[in-house]
Amino acid sequence: MSIELVHIGFGNILAMSRAIAIASPTSAPTKRIIHDGKNNGKVIDMTSGRRTKAVIFIDSGHIVLAALAPETIASRLQTGRPLPPAKQEQSESPDEP
Repeated sequence: MSIELVHIGFGNILAMSRAIAIASPTSAPTKRIIHDGKNNGKVIDMTSGRRTKAVIFIDSGHIVLAALAPETIASRLQTGRPLPPAKQEQSESPDEP
């Protein structure tokens, strides 16, 4: 299994193969989870003192706070990946019905 590293801002890099979800920190349930995680020592703050724009949930139960928007992190994750096989087949053979 390869480890896919993604730059999440300000010199911080995260192994995205361990990520479960990326969320916005604005909802009340997410704020509650962050608060509980801070009390339990499960929060990793990678914002470098900036405002938190994304909350990344890791399979170990840790919560990573990032200063980049979830859309930005997702697009960095998508960059460089080949198309799924079904889409490649359609684009390679346009003459077939």
